[in-house]
Amino acid sequence: MVSSSPTRSNNYEPATPSVLLDPAVLRAARQIYRTYYEIHPEKMQRPVGVVIDRQSHRGKLIFGNKPILLYTECFVPFNQLEAPLY
Repeated sequence: MVSSSPTRSNNYEPATPSVLLDPAVLRAARQIYRTYYEIHPEKMQRPVGVVIDRQSHRGKLIFGNKPILLYTECFVPFNQLEAPLY
């Protein structure tokens, strides 16, 4: 028997601020941002965040809209890059 689920809107936006990230992923994302900032201190454009692969810890800064992620990737918003690591 197939059960039907309620129709969802196409405007699905995941709630990322409350997501707890792996500390190693967060450290890697901060290192990516720090490296960019050290190489390009004259650039004043602030990134939206970092897309990072949870397995390899390779990532890229994102300056536009939130990207579509691959299944091994996660998005670290800029406010989590600035927050202190506990």
